[in-house]
Amino acid sequence: QVSLVEAGGGLVQTGGSLRLSCTASERTFSSYAMGWFRQAPGKEREFVAAISWSGSTYYEDSVKGRFTISRDNTKNTVYLQMNSLKPEDTAVYYCASREGSFRRSSSAYAYWGQGTQVTVSS
Repeated sequence: QVSLVEAGGGLVQTGGSLRLSCTASERTFSSYAMGWFRQAPGKEREFVAAISWSGSTYYEDSVKGRFTISRDNTKNTVYLQMNSLKPEDTAVYYCASREGSFRRSSSAYAYWGQGTQVTVSS
């Protein structure tokens, strides 16, 4: 069982920045693909970004150029740097992990964090 703990959410104005972090309990973290998803009220959970065990990155189109995902395997931590935030980025953000390669679908991820709220005011 892998435990994921997110941190870094909060309230920010349009155009501002936040950095989310997600720390995993798993000692073999380096072999896991890590993803960030988000869920806004009344909407389905959607893919935001992911990073493979080798460091390849993937982004949803609406966040490309604004968000950056990275990982530090020495700290078992994945980060999501969010810049130029917009009100439509408001959601609960979830960290997820899976053994093996990257997948876009949330159903492919076995382990999930508790979520952290990001609110962007206009």
